[in-house]
Amino acid sequence: MRRDVFQAIADPVRRDIINLLAEQTLTINAVADRFDVSRPAISKHLKILKECGIIDITQQGRERYCQIQPRNLIPAFLWIDQYRSLWEEKLDSFENYLNKLQTRLPDGQAKNKKDE
Repeated sequence: MRRDVFQAIADPVRRDIINLLAEQTLTINAVADRFDVSRPAISKHLKILKECGIIDITQQGRERYCQIQPRNLIPAFLWIDQYRSLWEEKLDSFENYLNKLQTRLPDGQAKNKKDE
């Protein structure tokens, strides 16, 4: 079964594996050692990432290395990016609202709120 990039990034452990492999190529054992998850569970996550085309696994001698294929994350990036302006507008609006609230508070209360 061919999976897609959205299935790859749906799980937090897989997202952590992607972040880890974005920094460096690692053996399967090195990846597994970084997580408090069973090795069979890590193997399943790696299999899904491979099926989605997010990583390649290559054999070098007795070791199997995992390498990120970042170009295959582009569809997820493009989908998320279309909502960037929406969220930026909402966050800017929220920040403006908070600033208005702070200017309405007497000086003593505004300082106390900042210290919390």
